[in-house]
Amino acid sequence: MTPASARPAAPAATLTLPPTGRGRRLRLIVVLGALSAFAPLSLDMYLPAFPALAGDLGVRDADVQLTLTACMVGLALGQLVAGPLSDRRGRRGPLLVGLAGYIAASAVCAVASNAEILTGARLLQGLAGAAGIVISRAVVRDLYDGTEAARFFSLLMLVNGLAPILAPVLGSQLLRLADWRAVFAVLAAIGAVLLAAAVLALPESLPAERRSGGGLARTVRSFGGLLADRRFMGHALSAGAAFAAMFAYISGSSFVLQQVYGLSAQQFALVFGGNALGLVLLGQLNARLLRRRAPGAMLRAGLAVSAAGGAGLLVAVAAGLGLWAVCGSLLLVVAAMGLIMPNSTALALSGQRNAGTASALLGLLQFALGGLAAPLVGLGGSGSALPMAVVIAAFAAVAVLVHACWLPRRPAPAPAPADG
Repeated sequence: MTPASARPAAPAATLTLPPTGRGRRLRLIVVLGALSAFAPLSLDMYLPAFPALAGDLGVRDADVQLTLTACMVGLALGQLVAGPLSDRRGRRGPLLVGLAGYIAASAVCAVASNAEILTGARLLQGLAGAAGIVISRAVVRDLYDGTEAARFFSLLMLVNGLAPILAPVLGSQLLRLADWRAVFAVLAAIGAVLLAAAVLALPESLPAERRSGGGLARTVRSFGGLLADRRFMGHALSAGAAFAAMFAYISGSSFVLQQVYGLSAQQFALVFGGNALGLVLLGQLNARLLRRRAPGAMLRAGLAVSAAGGAGLLVAVAAGLGLWAVCGSLLLVVAAMGLIMPNSTALALSGQRNAGTASALLGLLQFALGGLAAPLVGLGGSGSALPMAVVIAAFAAVAVLVHACWLPRRPAPAPAPADG
């Protein structure tokens, strides 16, 4: 066993740059929360524009869907670049470059003359936007650890939890005033506002003495060490499986609730928004309960709630219990993420020397498992709720099993010495 003195010292569980005053702490919550919301902003805001976009560019629906896939791929892979780079260069530089790239890519999307240019620009948009997602988590880890980090991640959900609610609504309202290009112009403007906010309100959180050295080989070794870390992988995979259950809901619920259960578009928007609001509220409840409960206990509670919602959904669909049972079960699955994501993220990143690299792998696993869930929901077609229910229930159950079986057990206490 490696002696304790030979191990690299973990970062101190104290603030690197203490955000003194409520005003500065609030600004930090707003900026980091908005940066971590790049995924729903980039993916959801232009969903209402799909039909108009296909008609304007004269392409098939599948070609428009490819632009969404390109952005998702960029958001996933970009984290693998921005996270390790921020461990070596500090947080501000890579973040500001990423935001500038996001503005430029969004502008290209707004003036794209064909689907090929749009798809390429969406890939670049995702690659650049990934910097905000991965670095915002790393900044929180620089400043906090353990329970305090979990509480801060819960507070961020006040901001980024609203993005899935507001993005489609904002996109649909823009389409009433202008064409689909206005959506990307607004995304460029959001990027510009966040760039200014980062310059003015987000100081460097990783001092030079805590930055990592080395190049690509060092980064690969860091990823290898994380993959071999049972504690990190246990939290990352359980959270990723729970995220996949929610992503199955996102990708399949519009078809199920509207085509199978007959909801109108407005009624579906109310259900979707209500579930997202449940996530935000449970995230804030988590922040309060963490004053008396450990993050691990809150994570286990969240996984249990998600699994109960998945099982309830499967029973409701299979037994034909009706719309209210289905919606109630979906609310449990989605709202449980308010307990799962802050605590699993804080526990996975706790004690990690290279927080950017760890944040990158954490984000990649979530996107990879979420990307796996979406096509599985579509395998059974759009005329039945059963495929979505099965996928949600399965991933929610896998999250519980991974957490129970993957995480290392606490060592048993040493036996007492024999008398005499």
